[in-house]
Amino acid sequence: MKTKLIILVAFLTSMATFSQKEWTLRECVDEALKKNISIQQNKLSLELAKKDVEIAKGNFLPNLNGSTGGNLNFGSGFDPVSQNRVSTSIFGGSISLNAGYTVFNGFRNTNTYKQAKLGVESSMLDLKKIENDISLFVVNGYLNVLFAKENLNAAKIQYEISKTQIESAKKRFEAGVVPKGELLNTESTAATNLQSVIQQENALDIALLNLAQLIQEPVEGFDIAPIEVGTPSATLFYKNSNVVYQKSLETMPEIERAKLAIENADLNIEISKSYFLPSVSASAGLSTNYGYNLKTGPDTPFFNQLDDNLGYGVGFNVSIPIFNRFQTKNNVAKSKINKQISETRLESEKLSLKQTIEQAFLDVKSALKSYEASKISLIAQKEAFKNAQERYNYGAMTLFDFDQVRTRLVNAEAALIRSKYDYVFKTKVLQFYSGELNLD
Repeated sequence: MKTKLIILVAFLTSMATFSQKEWTLRECVDEALKKNISIQQNKLSLELAKKDVEIAKGNFLPNLNGSTGGNLNFGSGFDPVSQNRVSTSIFGGSISLNAGYTVFNGFRNTNTYKQAKLGVESSMLDLKKIENDISLFVVNGYLNVLFAKENLNAAKIQYEISKTQIESAKKRFEAGVVPKGELLNTESTAATNLQSVIQQENALDIALLNLAQLIQEPVEGFDIAPIEVGTPSATLFYKNSNVVYQKSLETMPEIERAKLAIENADLNIEISKSYFLPSVSASAGLSTNYGYNLKTGPDTPFFNQLDDNLGYGVGFNVSIPIFNRFQTKNNVAKSKINKQISETRLESEKLSLKQTIEQAFLDVKSALKSYEASKISLIAQKEAFKNAQERYNYGAMTLFDFDQVRTRLVNAEAALIRSKYDYVFKTKVLQFYSGELNLD
């Protein structure tokens, strides 16, 4: 019985330890990338693109087809062996092998193969784009949990202060220094602070739920490892938005994807032009036939018939385009227009990226100013609260006025927490666009 109890305790302890796993930021990102359905779909699209490359490779190889057939004739029929009309029942058939090879078709096969390889690169860039977006979502969700935890901690501190004030108010009431109404107001303030604690607990639960759902993990027992955000640097990581933009042109997959679209358009032009050129193909064939007289039996053994009737040949074909109702000319023109469209899309992607980074850089500057102002405000509110607490303890300030000072302190603390995480996240966004986002 004692052994069973020890095993049970060990099992429960291991289960508790498992449920108390604290996820790091890197683990959260990796888990989201592993389980996200959109990423899985894009990986399948990448596999399809790789198969297109294999198909394009096959165009360089000859084809080989075999065929056979048979027929049964009654009455007057053709004897495939004697080559005469006979009145009998004959079963006859044929066997053939045919091969074909494209010698030249205006480099269509070569350019199609190049396009297929570009398709693989494009699919990889599409996958990277989705992975980048999801990583940024996870970073935001992770910081939201840390933000909620700090808010909860600040609310708990305020509640502890309120409970201390209740004890002080009780003593003053029992000593006849203050009326009972002031004691009741103190208890009411404590109840309000307790309600704030509950609200912040709910906010933390929601933040944990959102992050757990993002990485597709059970929310029960889910928690994250703490990160020491500390005091963010008041120095901007970059001098201006153009520094980030120039780096992003080399790292953002949507830019590279747009460049590949132009390369693909060039290949489409070459493929369209190839229809102006002649095409050359070669072929080879091998065939034989056999027959069997159902009434008299075979005149010649089966394999001898195959050998006697064996024939083969080779040939080539040259197709020279002369006039096809201007189809090729118009297709070339369309391909050139599509290239211009791809070029404008690249410029559009660059412009959109530049505007996004400019906005992100401005957001960081604004968030930094807000954060610095919040620090100054909190220092002032702490001094004001310290002074108000002394005056209240000596009876020189009413409870209403004291609560006003403390409310301003609580708001200042909340504003600092909010501005700190806002600044940290927006800094992470800039690091993301520059390709320097560190998840460890």
